[in-house]
Amino acid sequence: MLKSFLILGLLLGLKRNLFNRVGPAKGILIISAGGLGDTVLFSLVAPRFASLANDNEPVAILLRNDSAKMAFMFPKTFNIEVINFKNFRKSLSYRFQIASFLYKAHYRIVITTDQLRHPDLDEAMIKMAAPEQALAMEPRSWSKYDAQLNANRQIYSRLFDSGPDRLDKIVRWNNFANWLSGKDLLPPKVRIDPSLLQKKQGFSTSDVYIQPFSAVALKQSPVSLYRRIIQALPEGTSVAITGTPGDLKNNPQFRELLKLSGVTFNSAPFEDLVLNLRAAKLIISVDTAAMHLAAAIGTPTLCLASAAFVGEIVPYAPEVMPENLCVIYKSMNCEGCLGSCHLEPIEDMYPCVAALDDDQAVAKALELLTGRTTAKEKVSCSLPN
Repeated sequence: MLKSFLILGLLLGLKRNLFNRVGPAKGILIISAGGLGDTVLFSLVAPRFASLANDNEPVAILLRNDSAKMAFMFPKTFNIEVINFKNFRKSLSYRFQIASFLYKAHYRIVITTDQLRHPDLDEAMIKMAAPEQALAMEPRSWSKYDAQLNANRQIYSRLFDSGPDRLDKIVRWNNFANWLSGKDLLPPKVRIDPSLLQKKQGFSTSDVYIQPFSAVALKQSPVSLYRRIIQALPEGTSVAITGTPGDLKNNPQFRELLKLSGVTFNSAPFEDLVLNLRAAKLIISVDTAAMHLAAAIGTPTLCLASAAFVGEIVPYAPEVMPENLCVIYKSMNCEGCLGSCHLEPIEDMYPCVAALDDDQAVAKALELLTGRTTAKEKVSCSLPN
């Protein structure tokens, strides 16, 4: 930590001597340092933060390099700035390069949209930018960094109390944007502007897409459940398992699904995959970035969720929930743990994932695909099973 402070102090001391700023401060930088899923959801409210710009004033979105795959979700009028957070933390030369860029940009306003912030990463970038105004939400408590986060309060012109930690992300961002702009807009539904999707010729699609992979393996439902769903689909239904080649490498058990009739693997990048998803009849996914993308484009979507992010991410708050999305999860006394599960895994799954009702999942998948229910009782969406 001391090394980080020394490096940051060196950079802040040198920048005013080495980097010249030209003209008055101009432009807004909006920092969105979340993962892929957060980036999809934040794109829905980003224009509300951009409304703080003056006429003809440029607006830039700062993304982590691993989230830049979703940059196509933002309006084309936004400049996208991508920073490798890992390199920023480890490489002095890269850190110096970013400091130079941020300071020279001479932003009028920098807004960080993350309640959970890192004092040596996104907050360090705000210091480097030295804008006329820095705006943020009160930071979420992080025991390891609370002292630094508290000390960094001085870099902000205004801080917004966004409420409890368990609050729907879109609702939180919308409240923050309203507070900054003085408006009273309702939070937007999870639905993207179709004009953002670039049409391409010659692509083929499948009837059903399944995204069974998660960066947190404990959130993944078992292969047996997906096999049951696929085998229950009407004859002739084409199915694509989607993910990266690395997903299959890290989860070789899912390769057996590719042996089933009509099942292929689609590893297209998100900007291309979104066109396939939009043309599909059904998407089945764990609660991950592909699910948020599928929900936003309007395709019937079944999310097989953990209970870890109930109240913050999935299911979405009723006021932003799109009609095409059905979320099934197992309610637990400990739901909303935000991924800090204190229970022992069951067959390499969170207990809430292991407890999902397979019959309900199969029945809901068929209902969303065909419009007909095969269960004795209709399966409710966005409610615990």
